Amino acid sequence: MSGWVTLDDLKAEMGLEPTDTRDDEQLQLALDAAVVFVERVRHGQFNFDGDPVSELPAPTPDVKLGTLMLARRWHTRRRSPDGLVAMADQASARVASFDPDIDRLLRIGRHARPVVG
Repeated sequence: MSGWVTLDDLKAEMGLEPTDTRDDEQLQLALDAAVVFVERVRHGQFNFDGDPVSELPAPTPDVKLGTLMLARRWHTRRRSPDGLVAMADQASARVASFDPDIDRLLRIGRHARPVVG
């Protein structure tokens, strides 16, 4: 779907081998959703389409990393709809519904720039 982040980029971020295709469908779904979300909330700030006549800059490394981290988090949360993940012999842990680092990278949530009017 996107050319500015790829499934291979997401696999590298997650420490997965590019040849491991077991979760490709679910990973691609999470990545596509993250890309659409970032393109919507950062619309008009970056040249997401790679349009050669656009005066907007290409997505920056922080936006790319934030998008990949968001896709990874959504992929992890799909297995924990109640926000909890079980660990073998250590009980369970909460999977946060938001991550301040991702919010900072993408400038969303409370880290978004103020908008007037």
